[in-house]
Amino acid sequence: MTTLVLPGWTQTYAGKVRNLYVPDSTPEGEEITDVHGDVVLVVASDRISAYDYVLSPAIPDKGVVLTQLSLWWFAQLAGTVADHVVSTIVPDEVAGRAIICRRLDMYPVECVARGYLTGSGLTEYQQNGAVTGIALPDGLVDGSRLPEPIFTPATKAELGAHDQNITFDATVELVGPETARRLRDLTMEIYHRAEAITAERGLILADTKFEFGVDADDRLVLADEVLTPDSSRFWPADTWSPGRAQPSFDKQYVRDWLTSPESGWNRTSDAPPPALPDAVVTRTRDRYLEVYRRITGKDLEL
Repeated sequence: MTTLVLPGWTQTYAGKVRNLYVPDSTPEGEEITDVHGDVVLVVASDRISAYDYVLSPAIPDKGVVLTQLSLWWFAQLAGTVADHVVSTIVPDEVAGRAIICRRLDMYPVECVARGYLTGSGLTEYQQNGAVTGIALPDGLVDGSRLPEPIFTPATKAELGAHDQNITFDATVELVGPETARRLRDLTMEIYHRAEAITAERGLILADTKFEFGVDADDRLVLADEVLTPDSSRFWPADTWSPGRAQPSFDKQYVRDWLTSPESGWNRTSDAPPPALPDAVVTRTRDRYLEVYRRITGKDLEL
């Protein structure tokens, strides 16, 4: 991955999608950016990943969608939870796709809320009738609405590995009982709030994941991206039909192409995926832009 040089900032991390930068300092130890304090610049690239591979080519404007949609959701949730946003005044080279954020002590848990059964939750259910130890009724299928939304945490995986679903008891072992309850309760509160908003826009929020940290004042803070097509499954409500895979406003279109005969890729082999065709790139970009428009009610300014 090419390192983007940003004056006043030094890159410290490159993930599948995001790059992190910290402020440069003068010899006297003073930061040379306009923003002071313990901060990090979070840059969302246009990279797209699937099945633990970063694919080529990138999806134009995807990073802008993720950043601007996260900012929109942070604003909607302002009365519910503190967030890590410090400033959106960022270097011109990453305008629109970057946020200066408060550095946090992150909890080692992906906080997942599910209102519908699909993905890894469906796989678990088919194996033992439960998801992360939560027993569910018999007869549920792909896309079924759950009797009530559930908290199904996961461990954060290293780059190139899958997150692993864990029970609430395992979460308690990782972060302690009080913090585990706070994470669960806040995750579900945010999910219910977001589900109501998306329902008004004709969308189903099937599931979503959040990341939380604690700041210097010991406040629980919502971090990373939030309620984006990369961290959530959004389905059109008017085409919802349990018993099959649902059309989704995310990178499922890419996954479906990769596993189709058309791609010629064998997922079980060690060979990397082929390059995405122009039509797949365009269609995926359109899906990201469409979900932004449907949620916020306006077109993304590019």
